[in-house]
Amino acid sequence: DNTDLKVVLIGPKIETSLEIAEANSENDMFAKMEELLEKGEIDACVTMHYNFPIGVATVGKAITPGLGKDVYLATTTGTASANRVEAMIKNTLYGIITAKAMGIVDPSVGILNLDGSRQVEIALKKLNANGYKINFGNSARADGGCVMRGNDLLSGSSDVMVTDTLTGNLMMKILSSFTTGGNYESSGDGYGPGIGENFDKIILILSRASGVPVVANAIGYAGKLVKGRLTDMVKEEFKKARDAGLENILIELTKESVKPEKKVIMPDKEVVTGQISGIDIMDLESAVQVLWQETVYAESGMGCTGPIVLVSEKNLTRAISILKKNNFVATEAEDC
Repeated sequence: DNTDLKVVLIGPKIETSLEIAEANSENDMFAKMEELLEKGEIDACVTMHYNFPIGVATVGKAITPGLGKDVYLATTTGTASANRVEAMIKNTLYGIITAKAMGIVDPSVGILNLDGSRQVEIALKKLNANGYKINFGNSARADGGCVMRGNDLLSGSSDVMVTDTLTGNLMMKILSSFTTGGNYESSGDGYGPGIGENFDKIILILSRASGVPVVANAIGYAGKLVKGRLTDMVKEEFKKARDAGLENILIELTKESVKPEKKVIMPDKEVVTGQISGIDIMDLESAVQVLWQETVYAESGMGCTGPIVLVSEKNLTRAISILKKNNFVATEAEDC
């Protein structure tokens, strides 16, 4: 319900019943927008472009095809961090903040199956264990878990889908314009508000391809975020996350890995039919080395749902325990 919204246009004078804040060039329009936001004459703004500082990224709101479910893509423009995994962890917070401001009390969170997704999962589960509660979603696939595949995105398995910004931008464009050939975005609410720990404005992004339905939805999105106290929500959620050790978790991520002082010797080879899933492909060989160090013979492989570590059936339980102690996400693989 947007009947109580007052829409102000920023741009050249035209025939309209809406209030106009006059500005005749793009630079003047941005300056006027900043002025109106600073003075509190407008509570939020929807624009085609904004130079967000590093640390700020936008949370898009897409509609799944077929089922018509709202999905918050965290994130779609901007840069939360130069470090990919750190950025995706922050994107998770940005998505949760936005969904909560939109009225979802306990939004479910899924992590798209991208490079680094398992490191993100490990970090988020540490944050959750430390007291910042995250409602991890569950994939619709047989192997479940909070790491999501393409069909989960299309079905909206989680309220918030965490991704890097470039992938999120791509998915936003696809989901909003797949019925029109790509040059006209006809569905969804646009690329969303810029979120960052120290960013206190509500500025939402559209693209030049955004059609009238998306523009209208984005204005409604902005209005709901104002009512949902978005800027206050940013402060509240980041305080909770920092109290749960967010800073230390991020520092650990950016530490340079220490090279082992001695070469790990491969244990005697044995038949390996036990499968361990959940390990990011980038960490697969490291997981094998960790097991070798504990005299457990292991091999890396690719199962039907992604990367796997293979061990003997007799060592399966022990191997999972060793990997978990070394901060790997490890579970017995489901039968395909």
